[in-house]
Amino acid sequence: MTTGTQWLNREERRAWLALYAVSSLLPGALDAHLFKEVRITLFDYHVLAMLSESADRTLPMSDLAARSNASLSRLSHVVKKLEQRGWVVRRPSRLDGRVTTAELTPEGLATLTELAVSHVAQVRGTVFDALDDTDVADLERVGRKILARLDADHWILKEALESEIP
Repeated sequence: MTTGTQWLNREERRAWLALYAVSSLLPGALDAHLFKEVRITLFDYHVLAMLSESADRTLPMSDLAARSNASLSRLSHVVKKLEQRGWVVRRPSRLDGRVTTAELTPEGLATLTELAVSHVAQVRGTVFDALDDTDVADLERVGRKILARLDADHWILKEALESEIP
């Protein structure tokens, strides 16, 4: 029954379809570039980036899962793959031996640093080169509003959007 349903109006539907298309196509475009460069996914890259931006390049696995919007199971699988490449190590926390931490190795940091140049160029070419300053401000404003409803713990809003890392 459709009684009481507030259907999307024409403008909302067009905006929704554009957002849906971007959210569907963008990860694949960025994945393809990263896979071609070093055979990793955008998610793998994001995990490495979150570690690189943390104190001592180390995070408890639960914090890393929150910052990367992943289940512990998915994160554990990815960290295992990154460990096999020598880019990440897992070990008990120095503060609480019951907590497992992930740490970016010097080799992982070097790989990430080198890859970041081409990744940022890809992001710029895919997203930002098509936008003017007003569009970028609008994208952030709208993105924050949507994230505030999706990200209950506000990890993305607090950690990623508030950071001043270049």
